[in-house]
Amino acid sequence: MSAALSAVVARGLRACAALLLAACVLAGLAWAADVPFLSGRVVDDAEILSPAARERLTTALKNHEQKTTNQIVVLTVPTIGQESIEEFATRVFEQWKLGQKGKDNGVLVIVVPKDRKMRIEVGYGLEGALTDAISSRIIRNEMTPQFKSGNYDRGVEDGVNAVVARLEGGAERAAEPAAPASGNTFSFSMSGVDEPDLPPWPMRILLGCFIFGIIGLFTIIGVMTPGVGWFLYLFLIPFWAMFPIIIVGVKGALVLLTIYVVGFPLAKLIISRTSWYDKAKKELKTKGTATIGGFTMTSGGSSGGSSWSSGSSSSGGFSGGGGSSGGGGSSGSW
Repeated sequence: MSAALSAVVARGLRACAALLLAACVLAGLAWAADVPFLSGRVVDDAEILSPAARERLTTALKNHEQKTTNQIVVLTVPTIGQESIEEFATRVFEQWKLGQKGKDNGVLVIVVPKDRKMRIEVGYGLEGALTDAISSRIIRNEMTPQFKSGNYDRGVEDGVNAVVARLEGGAERAAEPAAPASGNTFSFSMSGVDEPDLPPWPMRILLGCFIFGIIGLFTIIGVMTPGVGWFLYLFLIPFWAMFPIIIVGVKGALVLLTIYVVGFPLAKLIISRTSWYDKAKKELKTKGTATIGGFTMTSGGSSGGSSWSSGSSSSGGFSGGGGSSGGGGSSGSW
């Protein structure tokens, strides 16, 4: 009877141990941060980068990939809870599969502002060129000083530029763009500008419907779309500056350009405070798609970037190539 009781107690203890282990595992999973949707070469979920910095980074990383086939992605998340930055980076790399299959030439740059952590995770194929020591030096010399001063744009860009320079065989970062020369090299006076010969009114009406229909449509998309809207804002300025001249003349075009330059940000600010805009922004980050007024926005080449389609949604413009990481790289904090 005593032996039977001992066996029952032993089984009970084993069951309790198994339940305790399962609870610990579930607790660990509960603390683990979700892996964001891969929406582009810059996934700024923590929203610490300016739109201009995201565009510059996206362009630089796209050019580097076209030149070398290496895939470099920047990820920012607010916090990763109790999980280590190394474990989180491994999970992200495995899910996103950065780098080309067989080459494993991917690099992941992660910044976690609330936890004050960062990491450069390097794929198998690039561990020889971007060693742990080099990654550590980039974090220490390029990124950490800027993060300590709160300059995330400069810190991330300096770090990425150093990674790109190393992978492309350079020892130094690319030189900063030259500052504009001081002094006036060109003067312009509206009083000395002759109005161009405008076409007849019927022709101007037809041309106006065509020109303003196109740039007006893209302006509306820019105002309503999270992320990519600011890129369109800058992209459309030359069109609003030049095309209206053949319809309303130079002075009329200047008036329209002023209305556009001032009105776009105001309209964007007002719409960004609406509930449907906020919902679309969150859906783009978590699902990669969002629907507004019968149109489907699909995440594109930059963080928060998107494209529009009608009807069924289409796949995003950027994805991993099947690469993997063996845990190479370096972590840091500030």
